[in-house]
Amino acid sequence: MLTPFDAAAILIVLAAVLGYFNHRVLKLPSSIGLTIMGAVASLLVVGIDQLLPGSQVGEQVVGFIAGIDFHTTLMDGMLSFLLFAGALHVKWDDMRRGRWPIVVLSTIGVLLSTVIIGGGFHLIAGWLGLAVPLIWCLVFGALISPTDPVAVMGILGRAEVSPTLKATVAGESLFNDGVGVVVFAILLEAALGTEPLSFGHGAALFLQEAGGGVLLGLAAGWIGYRAMRTIDEYNVEVMISLAVVMGGYALAAQLHISGPVAMAVAGLLIGNKGVADAMSDITRDYLLKFWALIDDILNAVLFLLIGLEVVTIPWDPRLIALGVAAVPLVLLARGIAVVTPLAVLRPILSLGRLAPLTLIWGGLRGGISVALALGLPDGPARSIALAATYIVVLFSVIVQGGTIERVLAHARRDESTSSAP
Repeated sequence: MLTPFDAAAILIVLAAVLGYFNHRVLKLPSSIGLTIMGAVASLLVVGIDQLLPGSQVGEQVVGFIAGIDFHTTLMDGMLSFLLFAGALHVKWDDMRRGRWPIVVLSTIGVLLSTVIIGGGFHLIAGWLGLAVPLIWCLVFGALISPTDPVAVMGILGRAEVSPTLKATVAGESLFNDGVGVVVFAILLEAALGTEPLSFGHGAALFLQEAGGGVLLGLAAGWIGYRAMRTIDEYNVEVMISLAVVMGGYALAAQLHISGPVAMAVAGLLIGNKGVADAMSDITRDYLLKFWALIDDILNAVLFLLIGLEVVTIPWDPRLIALGVAAVPLVLLARGIAVVTPLAVLRPILSLGRLAPLTLIWGGLRGGISVALALGLPDGPARSIALAATYIVVLFSVIVQGGTIERVLAHARRDESTSSAP
């Protein structure tokens, strides 16, 4: 039996080896390269059993991957570090200018997308002969609607867009996953019959989770900021930032409030006010580089895991067809959930002509959706949601993430050509 340390060691070694190969040979963005290589490697190893009768290598690999609790590993471990590290680099001034699109897209946008995807998924499943209750289709809509902050912020560094638009995309991705998790929890309770689906119950739970997360993030971030301001010792200040993340996330779980929202808020506070007012130049350099390293390592492991977990997809042709059909459905829902609010908000703030394309094609799905799908209870709906989630996430990370720079560059050329006299 592998211990947790053995599993972590295997994943780090794999991430290092494949990351080196990607950097030297493939030269793809890290998240895309590791996802592709993880998926290909896992499928090749599983195929060994087909080519070599009597071999148990593939079976052992599948057993190892299935033994990794992806849901717990990401939602109760990696996510707190990744959200805090990502939020550290978002500039508050730029984000404040895009605050209304961020608020609307991360709340109303998620709800609108959930309904569109849930309804469309229910119709497509029926056409394919798969009987999926509408409430479970809405659960799928909730888990696939939030954009993944880790994946989104990974591509933002390479995309040439305005600071305000970049901060809007980053801010929305930081907060809509927390909102999406809350909506997912409400719908899952209704699907399991533990709680009735009512507006009052949903609103109360949303206020507790999201509102409590904001308050806890402000409190934890403020305590960390005040502590850092009273000393000048980078080792201790880095430990304080770790305490904010680990202690704050653990406390959020005990209080039944949104840990992702809390970490996003705490990261924004320390990354802006803390970096500007509470740190010397040496501390600032050490702290930002420390969290950049944590971010890179966990990103590598996360996207490798997404690739490796492909072997857990149930290979039923109807499920694969449903997953493929879900890709344009998710893009359509994202388009409606983005364009409608931006049109309403245009008198208040215009993010530019590239904003809809950036938010739609750059709205990547990633590990959070996979973790939520893997956390579903056993049953037919789980297999259906899991297959569709993996296909959408793989398309999102590999195709959307791999082409976003070229898509935006092409759009900029068209815009400059059309505006030329």
